[in-house]
Amino acid sequence: MKQFKAESKRLLDLMINSIYTNKEIFLRELISNASDAIDKVYYNSLTDKKIKVNKKDLCIKLSIDKDNRLLTISDNGIGMDKDELENNLGMIAKSGSLQFKEENVDKKDINIIGQFGVGFYSSFMVADNVDVISKKYGSDKAYKWSSKGADGYNISECEKEEYGTTITIKIKQDSDDYNYSDFLDSYNIESLVKKYSDYIRYPIKMNVTRRELKKGLKDEYEDVVKEETLNSMIPLWKKDKKKIKNEEYNSFYQSKFYDYQNPLRVIHSSVEGLCSYKSLLFIPSHAPYDYYSKEYEKGLSLYANGVLIMDKCSDLLPDYFGFVKGIVDSDDLSLNISREILQQDRQLKLIASNVEKKIKSELESMLKDERDKYEEFYKEFGMQLKFGIYNDYGMHKDELKDLILFHSSKDDKLVTLKEYVSNMKKDDENIYYACGETISKIDMIPQVEKVKDKGYNILYLTEYIDEFVIKTLSEYDGKKFVNVCENNVDLDTDEEKESLKKTNEENKDMLSSMKEILNGEVTDVRFTHRLKNHPVCLVSEGPVSIEMQKVINAMPNDENINAKIILEINDSHPIAEKLKELYKNNSDEFKNYTKILYSQSRLIEGLSIENPTEISNLICELLSK
Repeated sequence: MKQFKAESKRLLDLMINSIYTNKEIFLRELISNASDAIDKVYYNSLTDKKIKVNKKDLCIKLSIDKDNRLLTISDNGIGMDKDELENNLGMIAKSGSLQFKEENVDKKDINIIGQFGVGFYSSFMVADNVDVISKKYGSDKAYKWSSKGADGYNISECEKEEYGTTITIKIKQDSDDYNYSDFLDSYNIESLVKKYSDYIRYPIKMNVTRRELKKGLKDEYEDVVKEETLNSMIPLWKKDKKKIKNEEYNSFYQSKFYDYQNPLRVIHSSVEGLCSYKSLLFIPSHAPYDYYSKEYEKGLSLYANGVLIMDKCSDLLPDYFGFVKGIVDSDDLSLNISREILQQDRQLKLIASNVEKKIKSELESMLKDERDKYEEFYKEFGMQLKFGIYNDYGMHKDELKDLILFHSSKDDKLVTLKEYVSNMKKDDENIYYACGETISKIDMIPQVEKVKDKGYNILYLTEYIDEFVIKTLSEYDGKKFVNVCENNVDLDTDEEKESLKKTNEENKDMLSSMKEILNGEVTDVRFTHRLKNHPVCLVSEGPVSIEMQKVINAMPNDENINAKIILEINDSHPIAEKLKELYKNNSDEFKNYTKILYSQSRLIEGLSIENPTEISNLICELLSK
């Protein structure tokens, strides 16, 4: 028995137990190696007239012997002689495929998959013994390479009629940790081929048992064994998109990504340059049930020359475009030796950057040319775009700010920030907004009524993330965002400001008394012009608004914050004169009125009342008089 030349049992143990983490990928590696061997004989036939190859006959065959626990992978590729078996299989990390690629570097259409010479050894994850019988094209002799693993291998001369290579794996017995018999089930093998090797360019054939009706009988079935091609061979994304029908895209999307609806948009691209790749991306028409949960996994299926490398490569999508489904296929990626983990190199980052730009461009196009379709998309995934603005301290706000929509009070529809600003008056400096659970509830906020009455447009923010997004943006096109419920809203004329200042000064003792009655619940009490018909309202000052207070305090953590709030009284409402009268003549009634008005203002804002029983009794007492 010969020892492996690449040093030792420890190295092979590392290959099997550490580099490869998923046992089922051994089949992908062996099929990829078989495809490379067929590539070699085919490309050699193009330059060497002595090599006679009919491309239609080239294929990979799989067979299963359950009784003897054998899985066989055979090809009619270039084959190997004794020296090549010794060098390619007896020396770990020696790659015949890489050598072939380097020798034919001028041939642009050569897409050799394996380049590291280690994929073959993944078979020992599932095998007690591996036999390789190979006959090189043009040779009269065949050789058998056999090994049980790290102890070493044997090479001997044998018989084989056709050129090519046959690998026979003795599948391990089942253990408590793993059911190795899965690799002896034809349905499972068929599924693995579909998953990893569906787009290998040569047919992958296997005898498959199908249940069929007996000839001439309506109700009787029989098991029929047929040799079938398991792989589709030609990826949809490598076809000319001008020749692809929408039905083909829809069918591919539904079967690949298990969706019952057609995608909202298809993005089919082919990029040539520093890193060439093809991509087929889909914007779903609806969010999956787990989309906004921790269980959801984003990512695109990553292929290298048609072979699946990663089912969900999260590095190819930013979180805010995590709803996109699809594939990326590149021949230029620098893979590590197991193909399972990508090197974080410039090529991958370049692809990810291009994919992001392409998705953004498509969304902008949809927003501009297919508004109804975009609003349909936004209903499902708009919150994710908003998270993208808010997360990472606003790092991506400039990329996303023109994709978000808010309801406009003036237009009574969703508008972009750009559309809002373009309809502002020349002298307007602020973008006004208001927050609430629904559009109808925002319409009932006292401050909203007066701002609308002044002729200003208001953005209605109905999702809990909205105001955090606005705070992150801070401004748009030089216009500041202003919450109509904040202290800094100023729509009065100079004359109105002076009149209000005088009113508050004349009644400062009364207002201070109201503040004392409320015992620290508010930072100030004052008269205001910001109300039209409502008697009172609450406004906030500082970075935390009342709506932000509600959102943060509703989160499942121990954090509890309070906005700095001011109680404002409509100076033109009859309640203003009533308060002045009570302050002079009836201190007890004045105290009760103050408590009731403050509770009323809290209810309007959707805030709870600490003492509802007391307030209810006070209201009943007033009503009974």
